[in-house]
Amino acid sequence: MLVVDKDTFQQEVLDANGFVLVDYFGDGCEPCKALLPDIEALEEQYGEQVKFTKLNTSKARRLAIGQRVLGLPTVVLYKNGEKMEEVVKDDATKASIAAMIVKNI
Repeated sequence: MLVVDKDTFQQEVLDANGFVLVDYFGDGCEPCKALLPDIEALEEQYGEQVKFTKLNTSKARRLAIGQRVLGLPTVVLYKNGEKMEEVVKDDATKASIAAMIVKNI
């Protein structure tokens, strides 16, 4: 999984062609840590069709707010730089993220 930050987000996510999934997480976010193995499993399943990335919002607050990420965990699917869909907080489960991917690709 590619780690992006405020310096690489534009190039790796917004300027990318195709689908990019961004896992927005924070240093102290326990639900984010619990979700990570599920996202890594989904990357193994869908990595051919979707680029999987993660962004630490603790180090990129303005960027997260600019993307309207106000709570964690948040997982967003972009296509050609446009936000397609997101799952947030309690809805951020392996099943709901997989459903979001399948629905959009």
